[in-house]
Amino acid sequence: MTRRFLFVLGSSRSDGNTELLTRRAAEQLPEDVEQQWIDLSAHPLPDFEDLRHDSDHVRPTQGNVALLLDATLAATDVVIASPLYWYSVSAPVKRYLDYWSGWLRTPGIDFKATMAGRTLWGVTALAHDEQEVADPLVGTLSNSAAYMKMRFGGVLLGNGSKPGDVLADAEALTRAKTFFAQEAPLARFPYEND
Repeated sequence: MTRRFLFVLGSSRSDGNTELLTRRAAEQLPEDVEQQWIDLSAHPLPDFEDLRHDSDHVRPTQGNVALLLDATLAATDVVIASPLYWYSVSAPVKRYLDYWSGWLRTPGIDFKATMAGRTLWGVTALAHDEQEVADPLVGTLSNSAAYMKMRFGGVLLGNGSKPGDVLADAEALTRAKTFFAQEAPLARFPYEND
């Protein structure tokens, strides 16, 4: 399968630090790798309704939910680009991940089996020098990948608060050059690593 990256932009600010860092990393991908960029502020999802125990699940055929489902299913690599908001992913990204729960029960797509073996990546900008404050965001993405039996490429962290600050983070820009070139291991829950 030809690699196809889906970049899910979860910031409330266009061209923010997280997006700038993500685009720097994406510039390093080979030209034959397809890229699809979806900005959740331009394609908002409605509030997620948990229908786990209902039987009327149907595949969405129009609107932003259908767009994101189809793009997710088509991707070999899903990149969550979310600024660090209150130490985790942004609300639009959390809502997107909540939709994964519904897609697990959507007839005819076998979402979990389809996503198994594909790769989940993260990119975030934070306004702290101490990168440990992003551990909840990293855990959210890593555990989501583990549940889905996906690979996890880790999270590219950059420092920046004001627009454009991340472009002064030389270490982050250096990591961005090889971030997507690394081999992503199969994700595991923390309790599986013992």
